[in-house]
Amino acid sequence: MNARRRLKIFLSIWLFGLLAALPVSADAAEIYSLDPVHSSVVFRVKHLGVAYVYGRFNGPTGSFVFDEASPDKSAIDVRVNAEDVDTAVEKRDEHLRSPDFFNSGEYRFISFKSTSVKKLDNATYEVSGSLTLLGTSRPLMVTAKETGSGNDQGGNFRRGFETSFRIERSEFGMDYMINTVGDEVEVTVSVEGIRQ
Repeated sequence: MNARRRLKIFLSIWLFGLLAALPVSADAAEIYSLDPVHSSVVFRVKHLGVAYVYGRFNGPTGSFVFDEASPDKSAIDVRVNAEDVDTAVEKRDEHLRSPDFFNSGEYRFISFKSTSVKKLDNATYEVSGSLTLLGTSRPLMVTAKETGSGNDQGGNFRRGFETSFRIERSEFGMDYMINTVGDEVEVTVSVEGIRQ
């Protein structure tokens, strides 16, 4: 074996070793499944223009994709079951499930699906998408803040986000008792996802 061939083999082995030692670039996008026990969808609406009444939807479900390196590749898809509305007054909850309000027999789910995500600063994101209520979809843009991340007791990695926004229920065709129950509804969504 001549010196030139030996040098070529040596350089090939050296280059292969160097490349093997470099970190492998993995896809930066992380997929999370919502933890319904530690995620919340809470709302408030004024009664007679006097005081706020609060409610929530128990057990929100969905998933989100988080890409720290390329935030525009991030996305979220979350929904709640209208049957799970909870204002701590069963008679009122039954009325809210009726065709006067959420009509949960015909429109079971309320959902939000993002169409774009834009990073505003270190922990704040502008999320645009579509909110669907009573079978009607409307564009919605919210500002979401990352609230934290870390491992749970079982070693699963978790990440959380929160946002608050306002909608007018009449825009979705929910205009029953509009002079008694306010049109403007304030909503806070806090999600905790488990990385898959």
